[in-house]
Amino acid sequence: MDELYQAIEEKIKAAGYPREISGQAVYEDICDQIEGKENGSYVLLSKFEDDVIFEYHITIMDHEFNLGILTMRLPEGIYAANFDED
Repeated sequence: MDELYQAIEEKIKAAGYPREISGQAVYEDICDQIEGKENGSYVLLSKFEDDVIFEYHITIMDHEFNLGILTMRLPEGIYAANFDED
């Protein structure tokens, strides 16, 4: 799982996100957001910090999910990480 958390952090940092970020915290936030949801595509909003909104574009499947795009809205600006691109 550490490799997954690190990959999440790297993708977010590569998008220019200016704050500290924990891949594990993002992953756990996603899991909390999708709990109980049926299969399908969703746009989910999460107040990640007091002044930070994360917008997840997620496809949920039976036993997994795919995070496509994560848009991060901060006072410093808007940043987007496309997890479907290498």
